Amino acid sequence: MNTLQRLHEEQDQSPWIDFIDRSLIESGRLDELIGMGIRGMTSNPTIFAKAVTSGHYDELVRQKIDAGEGSMAIYEGIAIGDVGDAADHLRSVYDASDGADGFVSIEVEPDLANDTQATLDRARYLFAQLHRPNIFVKIPATQAGLPAIEAAIGEGININITLMFSVDVYRQVAMAYINGLRARHARGEPIGRVASVASFFVSRVDTKVDKLLDAIGTDSARNAMGTAAIANARLAYQAFGEIFAGSEFRELGGAGARVQRCLWASTSTKNPAYRDVLYVEELIGPQTVDTMPIETIEAFLDHGDVKRTLDRDPHAAYDAIRAVEAQGISMQQVTAELLDEGVFAFSKSFDELVATIDSKRKALATA
Repeated sequence: MNTLQRLHEEQDQSPWIDFIDRSLIESGRLDELIGMGIRGMTSNPTIFAKAVTSGHYDELVRQKIDAGEGSMAIYEGIAIGDVGDAADHLRSVYDASDGADGFVSIEVEPDLANDTQATLDRARYLFAQLHRPNIFVKIPATQAGLPAIEAAIGEGININITLMFSVDVYRQVAMAYINGLRARHARGEPIGRVASVASFFVSRVDTKVDKLLDAIGTDSARNAMGTAAIANARLAYQAFGEIFAGSEFRELGGAGARVQRCLWASTSTKNPAYRDVLYVEELIGPQTVDTMPIETIEAFLDHGDVKRTLDRDPHAAYDAIRAVEAQGISMQQVTAELLDEGVFAFSKSFDELVATIDSKRKALATA
C-alpha cells in the first residue's frame, strides 16, 4: 500500500484532492488518483479561472455563445459539468464506502456569504441541478451562513462548511449540523445518508500568526512560530470528539446519523522553512478528511510518514496557543480576520473568474 491508501486503511483518514478541471477528468488522471487512494474532491473559483484561461473550455464557451448565454451561465455550465462528471468517477468510492466518501464539492458563490436566504436558495439549486447523492455544496462559516447550513441539512442537502478558522465557530457549525438533523428526524425523514464536513483551514493560520510573531522578534516569539495552525486544528478535533461522543448527538447517532467529520484544508506548506508535508503528517487521525493539492499529494506519496498524530498530546495544543497569546496576539482576532479575508479573497477570485469567462466569451465571439 502507498501512503494515501495507508491513511485510510490504517488511520481512518480520507485523502481528497483540492483540485478539479476538465483535463484531469478526460486524461484519466482522476481515475489514476482514485486508484492510488484519493477518496474525494473539492473545488474553488480560483481553480476554475485557471482552467478557463487554459483553453480547455473553448468549445463549451462557443456553444453557450451560440445559445445566447452570458458569462454566469457559462460558469455554471463549466462548474456543474465538471463537478458532476467528477462525482460520477467517484461514485464507486461512494457506493463501496456506504456513502461515507466519494464526494465532490461545488461552491455557493462567495458574494452571497452574508445573505442567509440567497445562500440557502443557491444551495438548493446546485444540489438539485447536480442530482447525485455524492455532492457537497460549500457554504462559508459566516454568521449568515450558519442558519443556511442548518436549514440545508434539514432538507437533506449535503454541506461542506468552508472557511473555518475558529474553534468557537466550529462548535456553532457542529450544532447547526446537529440541529438540522434533529429537525429532519422529528419529521420522520431519513438521516442516515445526510453528510457534512467542517473544513478547517490550516496553513493560513500560521502564515498570519508567524508574520505577527516575526514582527515581535523576541526569542519566545520566534519559538512560537509554526505552531499555531496545528494546535488550532487539534483543538477543533478535540471539540469534535466532545460533541459527537456527547449527549447532543447520542440519539441521532443511534438513529443512524453520521458524524460531521473535520476536513483539513489549506494543507500545503507555504513557508519553505517548514517540511513540505508538515500539515498532513501532524493532522492524521480517525474520522477526518485531508484535502491536498497535487504537489502535496506527490510529496506525501514520496516521503510522507503515516502515523496517528492528531490527538497525540492534547495538552500541548493548549500550551501552544497560550504561548502565542502570551506574545500579545489574540487568536480570536486572528481567526475572525482570516474569515473576513477568506470571504473577500474568494469573492475576488470569483469576480476574476467571471471576468476571465467574459474575456474568453468576447474573444471567441469575435473569432
